[in-house]
Amino acid sequence: MPCRYQVSRSPVNKFEHVLQGSCSVHAMKLFELALPPWYSNTVVRHITFGVLIGFTLSVTSTSLSSYWRSRRRQSLSQEQHEFRPIVLRSDEVVHGVTGLIGKTPLVRIDSLSDALGVEILGKAEFLNPGGSVKDRVALRIIEDAERQGLLHPHTGSRIFEGTVGSTGISIATIAKARGYDTTIIMPDDVAQEKVNALQALGADVQRVRPASIVDKKQYVNIARRAAIEFGRSDIMRGLEDAHANHELHTGSASVVVTTTSSHVNAEGTIDDPLDEDLLSKPRGFFADQFENRSNFEAHYNGTGPEIWRQTNSHIDAFVSGAGTGGTIAGIGQFFKSMNEEVQVVLADPEGSGLYNKVKHGVMYDRKEAEGTKRRHQVDTVVEGIGINRMTNNIDLAIPIIDDAFRITDVEAVAMSRYLVQNDGLFLGSSSACNLVACIKFVKKRGWRDGETLVTILCDSGNRHYSKFWNDGYLRKANIPVDRSIIDNLIAQPGSGA
Repeated sequence: MPCRYQVSRSPVNKFEHVLQGSCSVHAMKLFELALPPWYSNTVVRHITFGVLIGFTLSVTSTSLSSYWRSRRRQSLSQEQHEFRPIVLRSDEVVHGVTGLIGKTPLVRIDSLSDALGVEILGKAEFLNPGGSVKDRVALRIIEDAERQGLLHPHTGSRIFEGTVGSTGISIATIAKARGYDTTIIMPDDVAQEKVNALQALGADVQRVRPASIVDKKQYVNIARRAAIEFGRSDIMRGLEDAHANHELHTGSASVVVTTTSSHVNAEGTIDDPLDEDLLSKPRGFFADQFENRSNFEAHYNGTGPEIWRQTNSHIDAFVSGAGTGGTIAGIGQFFKSMNEEVQVVLADPEGSGLYNKVKHGVMYDRKEAEGTKRRHQVDTVVEGIGINRMTNNIDLAIPIIDDAFRITDVEAVAMSRYLVQNDGLFLGSSSACNLVACIKFVKKRGWRDGETLVTILCDSGNRHYSKFWNDGYLRKANIPVDRSIIDNLIAQPGSGA
């Protein structure tokens, strides 16, 4: 009878063949002899497990890959129809209009830099919310007054200032945000755009005839007097023998603070700084940007360090005009404290005496001669810079100024048109003066190896439509409009020496 056997799966190992049946042990031995010599149950198990694990991993990875590809397609499809909200970092949100002041960028003046072989960088102060570099000064003056307890917001207090426009606009802007009223006294020959801006900001604007600082009717003197009068009641004004003092002691000869409160001693001191009547009653505050030390501090502690960081401390020269003197003094002194080799250069318009003060030690300009002046303060179409008297802030600037250049009205006008044509920059008159001075200084020094000059772009041309940017006005003033003057200035070696 033939031998019968059955091949089946072992319960121990599904993949191992075991002979089962009625065959004899002899048949089993014959089968084992027919197997390769390397064969054993252990080897078969290891090989089988390896194949099985590899197959499983392959199938699993393929499935996972297909799954994630499917999910990604679904996600991309949803993103095409759903917009995720923008998440703002805390440093991207500022508090109020004062949070917008400062941290302005440096802009490379490509046309001049490329033509001269240097880096001329302008601090874009016209991007401040009030439109000029004076925002920094106004904010520092008000903040310092609040820290010293001289001003208290939302008490009906009023800030007085004499200005040709930009500082007044900055004060009016910040005053509104801080809860103060403003009275601005200004010459009646400044650009009408500045008056319009002040009135739009709710300022009380009083325009007066230009006059010398020794004249009681000069705009700064009128502003100071108005602040003093603010602290006097109608009753006290009517008493000729009244000696009551409503002027508070401030510790500074330039800062004037008056109060409508009667709780003030004759010498201007107070007995109780927490007196509710004193804290709640309106005050008059004369900002006095020309003499106030806060003007200098705004630039020494703010603008100067900003520029230093932005240039990675690589500055060869700083060029600036001076009106009150705070900008050139503050920034210039900071740069000198970091590197004494930085050159501080003054850009001075026609009619101003600062050029001669730096060059010859005398504050005088030939146009001050009797009968030759167009204006009473500074005889120029340029507004915002130039002065014919020494101030506390000018005193801080004179010792650190290394060089100075006289900038004519013709040169300033030409530069403003040149910048629009070549750089698309629409700037005001003082910015144009600063950039003309940059060219003259580079030519005088013979720089052409990538030296870095930084200047201030004080304001835009938006405040100068009626005068500096008005060709008709310039024609009447016999000031030609010719931007080729700048091309010639760049081309002529040694110009400005």
